[in-house]
Amino acid sequence: MSRRKLENKSLSGLLDTPLHTAIKTENFHNFYTLESKQLGRGRSAVVRKCIAKSTGQEYAAKFLKKRRRGQDCKAEIHHEIAVLELMKSNPRIVNLHEVYETANEIILVLEYAAGGEMFDLCVPDLDYRIGERDIVRLIRQILEGLCCLHENNIVHLDLKPQNILLSSVNPLGDVKIVDFGISRKLENSSELRHIMGTTEYLAPEILNYDPITTATDMWNIGVISYMLLTQESPFVGADIQETYLNISQVNVDYSEETFASVSQPAKDFIQKLLIKNPEERPTAADCLSHLWLQQGELTLLCGPEETCCSSQMSGHATKCSEERNVKSSCNGTCSDKEDKENIPEDSSTVSKRFRFDDSLQYPQDFTTDFLC
Repeated sequence: MSRRKLENKSLSGLLDTPLHTAIKTENFHNFYTLESKQLGRGRSAVVRKCIAKSTGQEYAAKFLKKRRRGQDCKAEIHHEIAVLELMKSNPRIVNLHEVYETANEIILVLEYAAGGEMFDLCVPDLDYRIGERDIVRLIRQILEGLCCLHENNIVHLDLKPQNILLSSVNPLGDVKIVDFGISRKLENSSELRHIMGTTEYLAPEILNYDPITTATDMWNIGVISYMLLTQESPFVGADIQETYLNISQVNVDYSEETFASVSQPAKDFIQKLLIKNPEERPTAADCLSHLWLQQGELTLLCGPEETCCSSQMSGHATKCSEERNVKSSCNGTCSDKEDKENIPEDSSTVSKRFRFDDSLQYPQDFTTDFLC
């Protein structure tokens, strides 16, 4: 396939709606004090904490290169902004505050999530391990965000603990889904086929170059749930080829030893998601009706920073409050944040942790080079 055809193919599924957020050309540094420590890094983006000089408010600044590998990527960046605008009223998606543009970069000023990455909760050698009830609340919140994305025919395609942030750690805060750089819009008129995502989280249909649907994101929910409950990555192998084989054959360890401290409903929830045929996976709304996510008192399903929108627990979700302006068809609440790529290079000391964290973004990179 020619380079031009590959470039055109990579542009499919991008939102091309007019942006509502003004892209400012003033000097970003005149308005924000940038901290030197990076919150995250990818091949094409760096995220740093910044503080608004006028208010002292903390934000996360995501610096995106406008050209990557010799290609103009402004369309992809504008798509990311458009998705964030679409999810503006959703508290489960990181909020976009402002956008700046320089000669070489576009800077997204995003809501700052002080709790950091959910990945930190998946590490087995932590002194503190969250309980299953807390995991239920976090998974529900992720699904509430996904409901709104999928209601708008948006697929994230890179859901992983690094791209799910927390508003706080102590007490355990609320979910903020971030990094929509490789998200795509599904169109009824055409199939979407892309090789993109993060190696350990790729769904079988991605590896097979089959059509992408909202069920692709649901595979990732199964993997994330597995990691939170077991502190292991279900498909990671000794090398990339073994990881691909584990995914394609759905080789998952459901042994009694691995699931010794995991409830049967939680195990059943994962097994229903980690299914090779995407048509057999439950939707985000279906998952919210699963027995595992219905357990516990109503107050446990609400974050420490909010109250439940409704006492209604029948069906698959609570209703969004009118103040949030979220359609009830989203079946939950919706919100906004971004790029997180700070996994230690040496993960050999942690059993079955992420080893291949770079994301596949272009079809030609599938077997040769990994991008974020």
